[in-house]
Amino acid sequence: MPSSAPLFPLRSVVLGAFLPTLVLEIGIGAMLPVVAVSATGRGASLTVAGLVAALLPIGKIAFDLPAGALAQRFGDRAAMLLAGSVAVAAFATVALTTTLWGLAAGVLTLGAANAVFNLARQAYLTEITPPLRRARVLSTLAGVHRIGLFVGPFAGAAVIAATSLRGAFWLGTGSALVAVLVLAVVRPEPRDDARETGPAPPRGAVPRASIRQVARNHRRLFATLGVAILLVSAVRGARQTVIPLWGEHLGLDAEVTSLIFGVSGALDMLLFYPAGKVMDRYGRLWVAVPSMLTMAAALALLPAAGTVAGVTAVAALLGVGNGMGSGIVMTLGADVAPAETRQTFLSVWRLFQDTGDALGPLVLSAGAALGSLAAGVWAAAALGAGSAGALARWVPRYSPLANLVRRGRGSG
Repeated sequence: MPSSAPLFPLRSVVLGAFLPTLVLEIGIGAMLPVVAVSATGRGASLTVAGLVAALLPIGKIAFDLPAGALAQRFGDRAAMLLAGSVAVAAFATVALTTTLWGLAAGVLTLGAANAVFNLARQAYLTEITPPLRRARVLSTLAGVHRIGLFVGPFAGAAVIAATSLRGAFWLGTGSALVAVLVLAVVRPEPRDDARETGPAPPRGAVPRASIRQVARNHRRLFATLGVAILLVSAVRGARQTVIPLWGEHLGLDAEVTSLIFGVSGALDMLLFYPAGKVMDRYGRLWVAVPSMLTMAAALALLPAAGTVAGVTAVAALLGVGNGMGSGIVMTLGADVAPAETRQTFLSVWRLFQDTGDALGPLVLSAGAALGSLAAGVWAAAALGAGSAGALARWVPRYSPLANLVRRGRGSG
């Protein structure tokens, strides 16, 4: 991709990755708020309903590693098409069945499809994007993901109001189908960027490496930078649940808590492109460390917030911190992934990421179970501070784009 080429080529990036991501995430966002409600409507207790809702992240974690093998064997676009088709079937299963097992199977399958789609999409954009444009492309991808999940619940609510609860699942089915059709119709532009990106060797030019081989060959990276990514994701996972939990702790109305959460999400979405621009211009550390320190500070302040205004201010700070780091996990993964085993490497990378996402809420729950939600929040804040220190220590070792100012490239 020459320097004069557009940052977001229409066919390969906008239509080949951004648009399918947006419509698929709208469908997932429409489904998420109604999974537990649908489960109780099918005879589940509240405990079982919570477990059914948790099957989405469980499916992602379970299929993170197989996703890399699929993408490496069949190619990134083929893997995205396969994942999108499975997502269509998963949504339709949930919409058509009336049983609890049908709902559970559909949600678990959707999580697996999401893992494959996300991995293949990241590997695809990593391959076609030059390194000094990579952060802006991947941070915009992260922003598109956030926008889809933000719009989805509103679209789902409108469809449910016009039809029934199943309307949200049919909306998801249609969204996944649109994503598949776009991927099937749109062909990538011919590549002329080999000079800048250093593309992977042609398929079959190197033997496929197993997950075990890749994990062993890069064990020091995963034991250091991989753990840092797990901590980053844990803090982000905690952010998703900490405001609703603290609002419940204070006795705030659900409408007020939702509004506060929406303010945080809106600020988060506004910062994705500036985050990528800073990473490409000055280096990854200029975003990664401030983002995590900001989130750690916000979490540390939350137990002192006893009013709506206080909680709103902390939620806004959390949104700013998370938005500042938009795309950082994908960008760092793209920086350090070896070209010849990119998909397999990123599957292990995403396993650390998704495990952290699941770990964050558990930290808060553990504090609440021990009788102090505030202690759980402070523990999450400590994870944020620890992640900032780990990123500062390990990103420069593995990423050549950690600090471009130090290398005299800040104005390049």
